[in-house]
Amino acid sequence: MAANFNNAAWFYDRLSRLIYGRALVNAQVYLLQYVAANSNILVVGGGTGWILEEIAKLHPSGLNITYAEVSVNMMTLSKKRNIGNNNVVFINDAIEKVFMPAKFDTVITPFLFDNFTGQTMQMVFKHIHVLLKPGGHWLNADFQLSGKWWQKALLKSMFLFFKIVCKIEASELPDIEKCFKMYDYKPSAQQPFFGGFIISKAYIK
Repeated sequence: MAANFNNAAWFYDRLSRLIYGRALVNAQVYLLQYVAANSNILVVGGGTGWILEEIAKLHPSGLNITYAEVSVNMMTLSKKRNIGNNNVVFINDAIEKVFMPAKFDTVITPFLFDNFTGQTMQMVFKHIHVLLKPGGHWLNADFQLSGKWWQKALLKSMFLFFKIVCKIEASELPDIEKCFKMYDYKPSAQQPFFGGFIISKAYIK
């Protein structure tokens, strides 16, 4: 069974803030400075959609946003967000099942790849890669192990919880950096959060 966050939609944001404070929010908001005005944006796995409101604070209009989220319940919450005067197309499906032209200036993947095993992650990565224009920005936020003892324990608990509740397939972090290197992405900025357990990175295709 494919992972689906329907069961977690109603408590996901509150749980994340209970554990991480505003770190998950701050990690994603940090990346939004690299969203250009009047651009085409792809958000993959945006969860409850609060990031749409943060984008609208920076760019109240002029953006064309495609918002892909597999969870029906998460999508219902996302559609209630204040998107300003931006144009948002909502796609309630797994991104690897969606075929569109390579039209995006920026791709945002907030805590997406930690749901997948290595093989699935590579397949999803390749599919998103094709959708991004050459010279476009890929903005990614995710967890990492930076050597602190508590990180492995927290990560193990997190994977176990979401495996039970949401049927995620992963039980360890995939090597997402390997994919960016394989496709010759150039890192342009990065910022750690939550004691280095969370990392936000901007790449250029």
